[in-house]
Amino acid sequence: MGDSRDKRVPLLLWPFYGLWRLVTFILNVVGRLVCALLGLGLMVTGMAVAMSIIALPIGIALSAFGFLLLARALF
Repeated sequence: MGDSRDKRVPLLLWPFYGLWRLVTFILNVVGRLVCALLGLGLMVTGMAVAMSIIALPIGIALSAFGFLLLARALF
């Protein structure tokens, strides 16, 4: 009903609309890439921390959080 996809963009505003769509696409891709790299880094750090027996619960939690970030970036 109030969906913005139903509206047509006027011809004079099309360059601004196209630029806006391009900027949002680039930010979306960069955000997913940063999220994936951060998740991978947290997984590696969590596994390294889990190698010491004393910090095992912290390492497992850190690795699980990194996995969730990586899954969020992929899907």
